[in-house]
Amino acid sequence: MNKTTGKRSSKKVQQTKTMDIVAALSGVTKEKSISMDMVLDTLKDALVTGAKRYLGTPVNVEAKIDHDKGMIEVFTRQTVVETVEDAEKQIALTDAKQIDAELEVGDELIQDLDIDEFGRTAIMTAKQVIVQRVREAEREKIFSDYSERVGELVTGTVQQIDKGTILVNLGRTEAILPYKEQIHKERYRQGSAIRGCIVDVKHNSKGPQVIISRTCPEFLARLFELEVPEIFDKTVRIVKVVRDPGHRSKIAVSTTDERVDPVGACVGMRGNRVQAIVRELSNERIDIINWTEELSLLVRRVFSPAEVKRVFPVGDAKIVAIIKNEDLAQAIGREGQNIRLASKMIDKEIDVYGDEEYSAFSEEKRNAIMSGLPVPEEFAPAPVEGEEAPLTAEFEPEVEDVTKLDVVAEPAEPVEETSETEAIVNEALEEISEGDKDVEEEIDKNNEPKSDTEEA
Repeated sequence: MNKTTGKRSSKKVQQTKTMDIVAALSGVTKEKSISMDMVLDTLKDALVTGAKRYLGTPVNVEAKIDHDKGMIEVFTRQTVVETVEDAEKQIALTDAKQIDAELEVGDELIQDLDIDEFGRTAIMTAKQVIVQRVREAEREKIFSDYSERVGELVTGTVQQIDKGTILVNLGRTEAILPYKEQIHKERYRQGSAIRGCIVDVKHNSKGPQVIISRTCPEFLARLFELEVPEIFDKTVRIVKVVRDPGHRSKIAVSTTDERVDPVGACVGMRGNRVQAIVRELSNERIDIINWTEELSLLVRRVFSPAEVKRVFPVGDAKIVAIIKNEDLAQAIGREGQNIRLASKMIDKEIDVYGDEEYSAFSEEKRNAIMSGLPVPEEFAPAPVEGEEAPLTAEFEPEVEDVTKLDVVAEPAEPVEETSETEAIVNEALEEISEGDKDVEEEIDKNNEPKSDTEEA
């Protein structure tokens, strides 16, 4: 029966500087928050590789590290056989007896190796591998952490601006603010603080690449959460946000607490809460809407302060809104901006008509509009010419009078108001009218029949 217990050579187990090495490895694991087992496995692999290079012949090398005792052992392990089939794991009986005469077939020959002869190179190799694996572990941890933070608000400093793309230092890693995710009327300087919302995290050869945005709807929602405690503690809920970045946005809010006014909570005392957000967004106009599931009322709130006379649902994806004629330009907005945002807010296509225009339509035209079929060109809403009326919900920094903040809430009763511009225009029209009367009187005088004396 063959012996199965291994015999070791007479070489003394090397323990040179192992305590210092293990202590250093423990420091690395604590500092970098990585697994000690991973570091020890890396060191074992490096020692085995260094030993094989030192021996120069194919042989089975093993390493053992006792973390508690601070001891490192590197040795070869081979099985004694009559005929060698695997030169790395087996050794011939005749060769084994030259090392230990008591060895028999089936025994294991274990020979300790002197770490001092190859350990320095192996430990340097291990250091490089450990550093590389630590970097990979850190990158993986950063990727994992930031992947879970998609949609969160982050603050960093502008590190570099290259061809419109901004590199932002977040501390643990760097983020990219692409040109398309920037508010284009903003100007950024190196070293200045900047906020953004994490929209994506990608793997890159240099590490995780965090992409942030200042134009996404989530960015506006996170700013409201930061400024409005009622939103942060879930008393007020943000239902939906739509934006035309840098120009105008609409945010719908609601609450289940009857004691809380969701719109008033977002505006704050004298508009201080919403003003902070407006300044952050470079004076972007914000409409705050009290959300409701009732479509007709929601449409009126979305277009407020423009007065909506009637709302007609057309199928499941379209509505027709009849607007007070004087408010039609305001409801549409500059280049259709307001109506586009309104359509996104209610997830339906919206056609608007002035009340006077709609009243003048024939029954055939009205049927064509309400049929849900493509509206013939001659029945389509006519484009609004001239300048648009003042936009609602226009929050500007440092507003003293809170009544100037046109917050979209419940539809108010129509109030006849005359703006300063309209007053000037009306005054000019009156002067023109008076001038026309004088001209007409002069013409009438000239056209009166002349007497014989006057003709003479």
